[in-house]
Amino acid sequence: MVTTTDIVQKLWSFCDILRDDGITYHQYVTELTYILFLKMAKETGTENQLPDEYRWDDLEKKEGIEQLDFYRIMLVELGSKSSGRVQSIYANATTALRHPRNLNKLIQNIDELDWYSARQEGLGDMYEGLLQKNANEKKSGAGQYFTPRVLIESIVELVKPQAGEIIQDPAAGTGGFLLIADRYIKERTDDLFELSEQAQQFQKNQALCGMELVQDAHRLALMNMMLHDIAGPLQLGNTLGSAGAALPKVDVIMTNPPFGTKKGGGAPTREFTYPTSNKQLAFLQHIYRGLKPGGRAAVVLPDNVLFEDNVGQKVREDLMNKCNLHTILRLPTGIFYAAGVKTNVLFFSRGETEKGNTKEVWVYDLRTNMPSFGKRTPFTRAHLKEFEAVFGYDSMGLSKRKNQGDEGRFRVFNRETIKARGDNLDISWLQDESAGNGEKLPEPEIIAAEIMEYLQTAIDEITELSDILNNGDN
Repeated sequence: MVTTTDIVQKLWSFCDILRDDGITYHQYVTELTYILFLKMAKETGTENQLPDEYRWDDLEKKEGIEQLDFYRIMLVELGSKSSGRVQSIYANATTALRHPRNLNKLIQNIDELDWYSARQEGLGDMYEGLLQKNANEKKSGAGQYFTPRVLIESIVELVKPQAGEIIQDPAAGTGGFLLIADRYIKERTDDLFELSEQAQQFQKNQALCGMELVQDAHRLALMNMMLHDIAGPLQLGNTLGSAGAALPKVDVIMTNPPFGTKKGGGAPTREFTYPTSNKQLAFLQHIYRGLKPGGRAAVVLPDNVLFEDNVGQKVREDLMNKCNLHTILRLPTGIFYAAGVKTNVLFFSRGETEKGNTKEVWVYDLRTNMPSFGKRTPFTRAHLKEFEAVFGYDSMGLSKRKNQGDEGRFRVFNRETIKARGDNLDISWLQDESAGNGEKLPEPEIIAAEIMEYLQTAIDEITELSDILNNGDN
């Protein structure tokens, strides 16, 4: 039987068809989403969501320039006349395809897939695999919307979302946190069959919600959620603007906000207690203020949030007053799309009062003396197992912890110690074996592999630029 991996690989190989049209990898996945949705609607008997004259068979039976012209009209019609979520998937949709033969070849190849196996394996898993393939392709630029799934799985396992809770991702990307939270809950409630009919409807239609700023990522997330039978509200909007201010308070927030500042366009940032152009500090304020009393959060943030002065210090102080910031996981480098970015996961819970909720902060250093991760040394769930073991067995992460001292990766710092540091949470204590006298260098084969990876990336970028320039000349 054909596996999900086989189908994803075949779908990904179709991108070669479109190189003559100058299509980028990210454009390809968006284009593929438009066409895949039509085919999936036919295969799953859900074409009633689409206008009668704009379905798979209507597109497939046409040929040549007529097919391409019809496809262009079809995208506009689906974005204006379909049912709710379908309309959002096709909102402002346009095609980057210019040659009729390429559209026709893409339709033929999709039609010839083993759709029986695809349904058996799970259409949602197939689509999620395609998104992961796109995120891992450096030239696509899509990694910024895709948090490594092994990290999400670990975070969800530790936060422990429960049936009946409202779970939000205010920077949803392609929907990974929401999907894995849904899977976690379904696995522990016999795929929701243990719940009442009313509770099942809540889980499907209300429990999982979020917001995404970028329309292409939003449409991919909607498609992803639909294929996983999740109908919760996922809005297209700016969490740092008025739309985000209107989001209700929730039980759980898990997210990986975008890095950088608000400069360069977009809606104005809404008024926070501590105004800032730093997106992460603004998102952090949204998150801890968006939790119900007792609510839990886990958020991926870069190092600057831990040490930035002025507004940064005020935000951290406010966070530790309003919430119990019980754990910081210092992540290794190389696991995100931007090489060298240093990130952390902050775990905290909202207090019943507004003051003095953080008594101590546990820090787990998974960065010092760790490998340089990348394609040749992938970051896996196994690298997180020790952290998961010491985190604690309850959802608050406070039970049965042991301070491992100067030689261990897990240490606790009381609130007084942190305050004496000016609320600087950029804490490290392990001796870096690669620094100072007696420097311990990586093995030669590791150095060689890293050099080859950097060279390959440079070659890929030069090739991509050359393709763009050549297509421009044409």
